[in-house]
Amino acid sequence: MAVYEFDPLTDSRWTRFLDQHHGATAFHSPGWLAAIQKTYGYEPIGFTTSGADLTNAMVFCRISSWMTGRRLVSLPFSDHCRPLAEGDDLAAILKYVSGKRQSRREKYVELRPLESDVEFGSDADFSMSETFHFHTIDLRPDLKSIYSRFHDSCIRRKIKRAEREKLVYESGRSKEMLEKFRHLLFLTRRRHKLPPQPAAWFENVIDSFGDAATIHLASKDSIPVASILTLAYKKSLVYKYGCSDGQYSNLGGTPLLFWKAIEQAKENGLELFDLGRSTSEDPGLIAFKDHLGADSTKLTYYRNPMPPSGKSSSSPFSFASAWGREALGRLPDPLLAGVGQLLYRHIG
Repeated sequence: MAVYEFDPLTDSRWTRFLDQHHGATAFHSPGWLAAIQKTYGYEPIGFTTSGADLTNAMVFCRISSWMTGRRLVSLPFSDHCRPLAEGDDLAAILKYVSGKRQSRREKYVELRPLESDVEFGSDADFSMSETFHFHTIDLRPDLKSIYSRFHDSCIRRKIKRAEREKLVYESGRSKEMLEKFRHLLFLTRRRHKLPPQPAAWFENVIDSFGDAATIHLASKDSIPVASILTLAYKKSLVYKYGCSDGQYSNLGGTPLLFWKAIEQAKENGLELFDLGRSTSEDPGLIAFKDHLGADSTKLTYYRNPMPPSGKSSSSPFSFASAWGREALGRLPDPLLAGVGQLLYRHIG
């Protein structure tokens, strides 16, 4: 079976195909691919067995790094990216990209499907590399039903606390709101002893998604205390980033933001809130999503070939030792930002 390559950023068939495919998500979209390409220089590439009109496809990014090597990932910086192909078509595409990997001397091909039971075909030779917790909230019930699933003390009481504290909620994508979001993100990343993502990444995401990208912000007496960034695509809302000022964590800003985001999503007719992946090493985040009443499933990543034991993690900076993380946490702000600017280009 013949396999064809195409550029998902310039081929108009890609957008038409996504519009019609029930499995397409924000991470398949030209907006997401454009933000990745503009920020990190990765090359988006699509593969299909279709001729004229696309009836199946998979999308990847080619990463070429002097630090971490060459590889083909579907998709970097994305929680998931299901193959939009199945059966013989999927098997043919995976056989093709595996062969290309060898001829291009790439270290591996990585897949991040939503379904854990994907049939890759006997020739694909993909092995499980990582597993995560994946949470979603069904937005089709009425608001009262969704609210009733929130944990009483961990979510509902904190929303009421935020209201008593008269936290001010606003949403948008202005330059001023982005600066406030990035300030809180910097505080959060420093708290976790990790460098922040490059400023250009968030600028490019917002520019590429336009009105579909929203910054949600909670403030106390004009001081930003918590923020989240969401992306709307078709009938889904994706929570991608969250951050806060630890000094104000007791005010309930973050639960309030998720509730406000849900209210807006309902107003806009969205049906699913994708809360993204969580690692088993972050039980606090898993518990928070559970307390929102979210449904949890397993998210599995696959690689060909399987990397050496202990080196398969796709989590940014998972390679850093405890000593290295401590050193990162002590860097002055400009240096910490510079580390993020340098390293994120190599870890997608």
